[in-house]
Amino acid sequence: MSQGRAAFHQEHQQAARAEAQRLFAQKTVLQGAWLNWVAAQLYNLRPPAYASMVRRELQRLQEPPAS
Repeated sequence: MSQGRAAFHQEHQQAARAEAQRLFAQKTVLQGAWLNWVAAQLYNLRPPAYASMVRRELQRLQEPPAS
């Protein structure tokens, strides 16, 4: 990872986690419509590197807890 990417990641990590939690919270509200909705939300996030960070955080939130 270049210094620029590392700095970007560090600077935006907290916001990406918060955004992923906000999107994930809508899963129970939207139920079956959530997947299309969240895909549209991710598509509209900019820059793409930030959208990728949010996507990774969402994946982490959806993983079953390790036992």
